[in-house]
Amino acid sequence: MIIMETSATPEQIAHVIEEIERHELRADVSRGEFRSIIGLVGDERKIPFDSFAILPGVKEVMRVERPYKLVSREYGRFFENPHKYRKIKVGNVTIGGSEPIFIAGPCAVESKTQLFRIAKEVKKAGAHILRGGIFKPRSSVHSFQGLGAINRERAEESLNWLRQAGDMYEMPVITEVRGEAHVDLMADYVDILQIGARNMYDQDLLTKVARKKKPVLLKRHFGASIEELLSFAEYIAAEGNKDIVLCERGILPLGKGREYTRYTLDLAAIPAIQKETYLPIIADPSHGTGRRDLIFNMSCAAIAAGAVGLMIEAHYDPTEALVDAKQAITSDELKETINACQKIHKLMQSSTTKTKATPDEKVKG
Repeated sequence: MIIMETSATPEQIAHVIEEIERHELRADVSRGEFRSIIGLVGDERKIPFDSFAILPGVKEVMRVERPYKLVSREYGRFFENPHKYRKIKVGNVTIGGSEPIFIAGPCAVESKTQLFRIAKEVKKAGAHILRGGIFKPRSSVHSFQGLGAINRERAEESLNWLRQAGDMYEMPVITEVRGEAHVDLMADYVDILQIGARNMYDQDLLTKVARKKKPVLLKRHFGASIEELLSFAEYIAAEGNKDIVLCERGILPLGKGREYTRYTLDLAAIPAIQKETYLPIIADPSHGTGRRDLIFNMSCAAIAAGAVGLMIEAHYDPTEALVDAKQAITSDELKETINACQKIHKLMQSSTTKTKATPDEKVKG
C-alpha cells in the first residue's frame, strides 16, 4: 500500500494512480481523516516499489503480505478506528456500532400475508432488519425454490412485498442473491444484498454485487477457512465497496456430528476474524445449528464471542414454514433471545472497559 503525505495534493494522488494503472493494476483509494492511502489491486510483482516511494506526495510504501490486503486491519488502521469495526449505515440502522443488530424474518417469503405478519412480529420483538428469501438455493430440485423461481413477475411481486413490509415497519430489508441474473432486479428493491454460503466462491457474482454499491452480507462457506472468507471478501472491496458484513453460519460437522446439529457454529472464528479485519461480523445460529431449541444458547454465545449482530429465522408457526421449519423460532422466542443478547453485550462492554482501565483507575473504582 502507498501512504500519502498529509499535505499531498489531488494532483499528486492522481499521478500515483496513473503510475499504478500504467503497470496494469488498479488503485483503491481510501481517504482517512488526515491522509489518503492507496491500495493496489492486482499482481504487485509488476510494481517497482522503490520508484513509487520517491514520487511527489508519497510518505511511505509498505507491502501487505496477506492475500486480503484491502480488508485487513493493517490497511484499515489508516482510515478506520484501529480497535473497532467499520460502521455500515443502512437506513436508520448502524451495523458495527455500539449496539448489536438483529436480522430476522422468514427463511422464505411464501405470501404477502405471511411476510407482513412476521415483519410486524419480529419488529415488535426487537429486530432491526427484515430478512426474507425470494430465490432459495436448495439441495434438491424438487424442493420449494422460492416464489422468485416461478417467473420474473412473481419475483418482482414478492420483492415488492418485502420492500413494502420493510417500509411499513421501518426496517431495512435483506435477501439472498442466488445468481448473477438476479442482481439488477434485487438491487432495485433491497437495502442489503446477501451472498449465501454456497456462492461465497463465485467471483463473478461477488464482483457484480459489489458494483451495486450497496452493503453486502457475505456468508462463510461451510467448508471455507477464515483466510478464504477474507480473501473472497477482498473481491468485493476491490470494486471499491467496503460496506461488507461477514457472517459466520457454521462449518461441516465431524464424524456423527451432523446427527446432532446441521452445522458446527465456529464461535472461535468470530474473535479470530476480528483480529484480521475491520469488517463487522455477525453470526447465524439458525443455519449454524439447524435446531430451534439451540438458537437461544448459541445466540448468546455468539454475542459473548464478539459478534456485532445475529441473523435468525423466525415464523409465527414454524411447523408451517415451507423451508427450514426445524430451525425457525417464534417471535416470543426471538424477543427472549434479543433481550438476553443485549444484556450479555452490555456485560461484555462493561468488562472490556474495566480491562482497559489504568491501574490507578482500577484502584479508584
